[in-house]
Amino acid sequence: MRILVTAALLLPAVVFASSPFDGTWKTRMDSMKVSGKPDVFQITADGMYTCSSCFPELKLKADGADHATTGNPYHDSVAVRIISPTSVERIDKLHGKVMSTSTITVSADGSTLTGKFTDHTGAQVATGAFSETRVAAGAAGAHAVSGSWQLQQASDANEALRTVAYEMTPEHFSMHWNGQSYQAKFDGKEYPIEGDPGHTRVTLKKIDDNTVEETDHRQGKVTDEIRLAAAPDGKTVQVTDKDLQHGQTTTYTVEKQ
Repeated sequence: MRILVTAALLLPAVVFASSPFDGTWKTRMDSMKVSGKPDVFQITADGMYTCSSCFPELKLKADGADHATTGNPYHDSVAVRIISPTSVERIDKLHGKVMSTSTITVSADGSTLTGKFTDHTGAQVATGAFSETRVAAGAAGAHAVSGSWQLQQASDANEALRTVAYEMTPEHFSMHWNGQSYQAKFDGKEYPIEGDPGHTRVTLKKIDDNTVEETDHRQGKVTDEIRLAAAPDGKTVQVTDKDLQHGQTTTYTVEKQ
């Protein structure tokens, strides 16, 4: 009996060998690239804000007041405020709580948009910055930030935004990010992301020991198709996120800590 017990205690070390995904990772912000449809928004001369690339499309008065929205699980009101002829602020709320804030400013020549944001959907406030390049002009007479924009660079992300932890066994995969997490089996069933105010559910597929595909669902629809590919040396994971609702694909690298 003692031999059997000893063997049983040793078994997990053999069966559940370390996966290349196991550990804590941090995003390399300089690796982030976005392709596909641009971000498109404008504020007309009469102060009406429209975001046609948002899902669903937003249209509201840019008067700084909270305006009710529907269809997006991460906000039920949005406030847009014109700060200056070159800057605009947006605040998204859900049940009265701020979910995210962003401030965007256009360059003097109108070709570059820079922004800062805060994300309140996790346990800690996540912050970052970005710059976008103009790909189309806004309507005549519209505010300077109006037009179509493509991400050029992401930067200045804090630890809350950059840090994620993964773990994989032969049967399941887990993710922990800023108070949000899931434990999901490779069985095609949907599992909730705990702590996510948008109530995202995931299904997972194991391609091989170094590759996992995640499909995100919200409000009964597939929203994202995400591929996680661990490098053979176990030092990096390449993430490819295909955002089906916005028609954009984001790729970036996370590094083992």
